Amino acid sequence: MKLSKLFTKTLREAPTDELAINAQLLIRGGFVFKNSAGIYSFLPLGWRVMGKVMNIVREEINAIGGQELFMPALVEKKYMEPTARWDLDVGFFAKGKNDEEANFVMGWSHEEVLTAIATKYINSYKDLPFAAYQIQTKFRNEPRAKSGLLRGREFMMKDLYSFHADENDLELYYEKAKEAYFKIFERCGLKAIYTLAAGGVFTDKFTHEFQVLSEVGEDTIFLCLKCGYAENSEISKLKNGDTCFKCGGNIAEKKAIEVGNIFNNGTRYSDNLGLSFVDEKGVKNSVWMAAYGIGISRLMATIVEVSNDGQGIIWPESVSPFKVHLIVLDDRKEEAEKIYNDLVRKGVEVLYDDRNDKTAGEKFADADLIGCPLRVVVSKKTLDKNSVELKKRNEKETELVKKEDLKNRF
Repeated sequence: MKLSKLFTKTLREAPTDELAINAQLLIRGGFVFKNSAGIYSFLPLGWRVMGKVMNIVREEINAIGGQELFMPALVEKKYMEPTARWDLDVGFFAKGKNDEEANFVMGWSHEEVLTAIATKYINSYKDLPFAAYQIQTKFRNEPRAKSGLLRGREFMMKDLYSFHADENDLELYYEKAKEAYFKIFERCGLKAIYTLAAGGVFTDKFTHEFQVLSEVGEDTIFLCLKCGYAENSEISKLKNGDTCFKCGGNIAEKKAIEVGNIFNNGTRYSDNLGLSFVDEKGVKNSVWMAAYGIGISRLMATIVEVSNDGQGIIWPESVSPFKVHLIVLDDRKEEAEKIYNDLVRKGVEVLYDDRNDKTAGEKFADADLIGCPLRVVVSKKTLDKNSVELKKRNEKETELVKKEDLKNRF
């Protein structure tokens, strides 16, 4: 991609109505556009990052047997009423102009919808277990839309649901999902902490969250500094300075960002929506269910919050919009174009700053702001040595690499 062809532009100043680092940097870098409070458009650079994150999620969820599908954003009242979740204030109700009252809600969760679908396909124990997921826009009536993409009214989410003959089988898959989540977050450059939490409007059982330590996090967790055991402050009886009952380590109070959660829903949705199966003995039983969520846009924002410096974003290579940010200086476009084309032919993702109306300082500043893992500079100074300058975004040092050797560095 040539920067001269990219329709978005970087901004020198952060927007005055955004206090969160993730929003400031993503807007300044041209990754997102703020439409309304808690509502953002993903621009070409931002959508490339989102695509990378979604691909990681798909690979790991597919690896544990998840089958991808896509459900409607409009959820009819008949699905939510049996579980007493229709009247919750979490949703945006949707009605036609001439309708007296709403008969639909903008989908904020899809347990009921998939359970209703499953009633058409699950009859016997032979049909279990199975797991299905989607990546879709969710809508939640968030009264405090703030912290940029960390707390939105409209956001991208991966929601996985698993169906089982009994709780033991559910717990086995729960562990598989847990390990898949750790792999997802690690591949996105994040260290997640498995945290005991409440169920909210999803289940009356204890649940688990995946928390990333950050001073801007809206959650408070109590974390054992020795074994890593953690509890959300909403349900915890632990205090800062306590001794961990598991290992004797010290408990510390920490701020954190929730990037994922998993729920044991029991038979709540099956009981209310008529999902059952006949076991080997011919006895009718309710299906056990679990739900597993990851906010895709929230995950992208978290990466920015924990991986940035005074100049801009530092993307992990796995989710960066491009691997290489190529800069041409001193009117050496012919040589830079050849390097650009050679790298692209080799399959390297390159963002090429070929702009004629920007100074070297402006190009370097934009490279730091956008945050690709590697910066390659082509200039008279480097070409006099038959080389280019190579710099990693997360390091200060630069090195000269011979032009003919550059392709071999990737």
